[in-house]
Amino acid sequence: MTAFLTIVIVLFIGVAIWQMVKIFDLAQVGSSNSQVATDKDNKINGYLMMGFLVFIYAITIASFWYLGDLPLTSNSASEHGPGLDNLMIISMALIFIVQTITQFLLHYFAFKYKGEKGRKALFYADNNTLEAIWTFIPVVVLAGLIIYGLFTWTSIMNVEETEDTLVVELYAQQFNWKARYSGEDNVLGMANVRLIDIDRANILGLDESDPYAQDDMITTELHLPVGRPVLFKMRSQDVLHSAYMPHFRAQMNCVPGMITQFGFTPTVTTAEMRQNPDIVEKVANINALRVQKRDEIEARGQEVTYEFDYLLLCNKICGKSHYNMQMKIIVETQEEYDAWIKEQKLFKNSLTN
Repeated sequence: MTAFLTIVIVLFIGVAIWQMVKIFDLAQVGSSNSQVATDKDNKINGYLMMGFLVFIYAITIASFWYLGDLPLTSNSASEHGPGLDNLMIISMALIFIVQTITQFLLHYFAFKYKGEKGRKALFYADNNTLEAIWTFIPVVVLAGLIIYGLFTWTSIMNVEETEDTLVVELYAQQFNWKARYSGEDNVLGMANVRLIDIDRANILGLDESDPYAQDDMITTELHLPVGRPVLFKMRSQDVLHSAYMPHFRAQMNCVPGMITQFGFTPTVTTAEMRQNPDIVEKVANINALRVQKRDEIEARGQEVTYEFDYLLLCNKICGKSHYNMQMKIIVETQEEYDAWIKEQKLFKNSLTN
């Protein structure tokens, strides 16, 4: 009902503005209504173009001043993260330089060569030199960016699975995540959604006859040892999801009916990241806002104080509760990880009769 009333109000406002424009046009009877721009019109438009150029630069400077702090380029927590951030910074710097120059030329030329009575426009039907310049420069720059991007992509995606690589499955379903660890053999057992048996607590559809599946462990938190390569095998039970771990610069689609993969090496523990100045400031700002809504938060049975954690998010709109599809990621020392993994129940011991 509220949406309908809003549409009706906007419609009435539009009609009122239209009527006011008609009244304004009628009031101009007797005045010049020529459709040909005069020198005065051109001069006004020329100054407006320069004014808009000043506005563009002012809003750009203000954005950098108030919003230019980019903590996501300073808090990567994976081995490949700095390289990816580098590519982003170089791309943004080039875009900024080109935008600054081209916008100045566009607006300045519109002002300098504004129409004046008696002035004839000078133009070239073609200019091979100019065309070669503005074709060659973008080709070289874009080729450099693309080649750099391909090398970066290749270094990220070509994961070498060694004996030290930890193999973990990320299992997506509306609207939660499960992690499956491969146990002492470091090999994930066979699984298929058709083998899901809720009555026996086989929630991920593991093949109960597969010996590799017996020591697998299913968890609702993702624990990773710092400094150790991790290879993620990803499945989806229902619709297209996307495993997104922003601080690790990692994202991969989880596609029903197939297994996708992504690998990285965590380099910063959760405890260390909580001491990062950018994160400390961000957490302080969040907690200041949460204090203002203390009653509302406590009424939902939640803690008022927020504490930073790495998160696994879904980056595909997968349904009505997509916004809430997340899982905590804890990066810790190898000793802490080993202690945690010993507490987890093996798949063969988790089944019910």
